[in-house]
Amino acid sequence: MLSRAARPALRAGAQVVARPVAVNSANYATLREIEGRLKSIRNIEKITKTMKIVASTKLTRAQRAMSNSRTYGEVSNTVFEKAETKIEEGEGKKSLIIVCSSDKGLCGGIHSGMSRRARKLLAEKPELDLVVIGEKCKAQLGRSNNKQMQLSFAGIGKDVPTFADAQAIADQVSLLPTDYQSVQIVYNKFINATSYEPTIIEAYSKEAIAASPNFAAFEIDDEILSNLQEYSLANSLFWALAEGHACEQSARRNAMDNASKNAGDMITRYQILFNRTRQAVITGELVEIITGAVASEEM
Repeated sequence: MLSRAARPALRAGAQVVARPVAVNSANYATLREIEGRLKSIRNIEKITKTMKIVASTKLTRAQRAMSNSRTYGEVSNTVFEKAETKIEEGEGKKSLIIVCSSDKGLCGGIHSGMSRRARKLLAEKPELDLVVIGEKCKAQLGRSNNKQMQLSFAGIGKDVPTFADAQAIADQVSLLPTDYQSVQIVYNKFINATSYEPTIIEAYSKEAIAASPNFAAFEIDDEILSNLQEYSLANSLFWALAEGHACEQSARRNAMDNASKNAGDMITRYQILFNRTRQAVITGELVEIITGAVASEEM
């Protein structure tokens, strides 16, 4: 049984000891939040590292396909260069822009660069028509140039592009009602594993090919001129799609590498914060124990 004089001192001591308990509860909650965030960042780091490995594996196949398509595309362009083929200028004749992108993201600003290049061309010549390959550039260009968009294609770029994919797109483009004087294909040119740039390939019309000054030297019959024009368009599309696919895999590998490094830096910072917070909690508990022991001795 405590005396009346000791009861107020005991109540005051109980209040002093009770206050730090709430602080410790907050510290424990903070520790759980930091630990949960650390776990989340570590999981993200595992995902980005895995995606980097997958992109590196796909990049080897993409570069091999790009080399093959570049050989065919450059040979096709050499024919028109030696024939001195040029775009026919005339009133009432329209031109077409084909933008080669893909449906996938997580590869930096590779699609945004092509969209900016296409918007610049469309701003210079508002009468141009637009065909978009891939959902990424379709979403970006659809907000600003939806009225000029004639066709769009999805599902291209899930794997290494093939000539059959390019031929199917060329067939659909050739069925458009407008007789275009030229077709400009906007794609990402592969420079090296870390850089690329939006580039344009010219695909000429039948009239432009027939009007070439040196075209007669190739001894091509007029009956197969239409087939030559469609084949050259499909060949250029195959070249553009293969180059763009290699650029996409390279950009995704670099993006996932940067994301993994950033996740590692965040893990280091949060681990230091977790250790400091945990040390503060332990120190606070020791202070409470010592304070309680001293208070008990004084009582």
